[in-house]
Amino acid sequence: MVNSFKNIFGKSNKGTGIELAPERVNIAQVRKQRQGLKLESLISVPVPEGIFVDGQIADPPTMAQLIQEALAENKINASKVSTSVTGRDSIVRLIPVPAELDDKELREMVLNHEAGLYLPYPREEADVDYQKLGYFVDEDGIEKVQVLLVATRKEVTDTYVNTFEQAGLQINVLEINSFALIRTIRDQLRQFGPQEATVLVDIEFDSTEIAIIVNGVPQFSRTVPIGTYQMQSALARAMNLPVSRDLDLLQGITIPLTTQEADGKTGMTAANPGLAAMMRVLGELIDELRRSIDFYLNQAEDLEVAQILLAGPGGGLEQLDELLTQRLSLPTTQIDPVTSLSLEVDEEKYPTVQRPGLGVVLGLGMREI
Repeated sequence: MVNSFKNIFGKSNKGTGIELAPERVNIAQVRKQRQGLKLESLISVPVPEGIFVDGQIADPPTMAQLIQEALAENKINASKVSTSVTGRDSIVRLIPVPAELDDKELREMVLNHEAGLYLPYPREEADVDYQKLGYFVDEDGIEKVQVLLVATRKEVTDTYVNTFEQAGLQINVLEINSFALIRTIRDQLRQFGPQEATVLVDIEFDSTEIAIIVNGVPQFSRTVPIGTYQMQSALARAMNLPVSRDLDLLQGITIPLTTQEADGKTGMTAANPGLAAMMRVLGELIDELRRSIDFYLNQAEDLEVAQILLAGPGGGLEQLDELLTQRLSLPTTQIDPVTSLSLEVDEEKYPTVQRPGLGVVLGLGMREI
């Protein structure tokens, strides 16, 4: 067995990232060149229903076969890869520890003592890693070091390891989706100061991961069980159309911005029951996002939210950024990792509406170089 989660902060020389999701497998092969990065391969293949359920791999042999076939059909050679788990399966905490500890003492304290205080399950059932971030002086004048603690259940990481082994691959790095996204948008994050928080909203297939980031480090994270599938299902059912896992229907609409009427509908949604049903689901997600932001700001002193960044397959819906800016009174932007990283892709195969959904897999490819 490879080191699995213990390799989360390690380094290697390969550039192949594989993102597993309920509705798709994304694969990116990235190479470093003189002036930046070159995207050598970027593919996405559909995943049938039942293979990936509730954020976990439910059918490892079939998932392994999908990965093998995708690599073979696209002539991608790889033996070691980076991949990631969802936020719902992970624990991320910032913890202060005494600065005088040497590396061995720090490791012992974090992995065998502090970790058990933050985990909602027994320590022996978790894969844990950590990273020292920096020193600070607490309110009592004592120097401490801030440590980023990351953990997930062993059964989750073991399933990933076994799936990739069945595909003939070794996991060189296993991290969390939000870490891969942060890597992709790090240049955007650098423009904000230490008192400015950025809210990363990753709208995935059946959930949305919310991460509040300060100085490039996630300070708070939460998973909301609302994603593109819930939005598209509401849209399709109200229009008497079959519910599909394909997002063409959802990604083909434009989010309305007109002023709401007394009954909560806009002139556009009142005449379109499908759009009205989808907007109700989206409204629930926006309410959950508002609650998450308010909760975090109530715990943090002297911090303000400077930007909301939309990512994931649902992050590129047309005018969604403008809707959130309108509803939350916070500037909102849809990420475009292709443009920000100066990569070349097939414009027809990956239009603007799909670009935010490439953030994780491109971050995984970058992780290895």
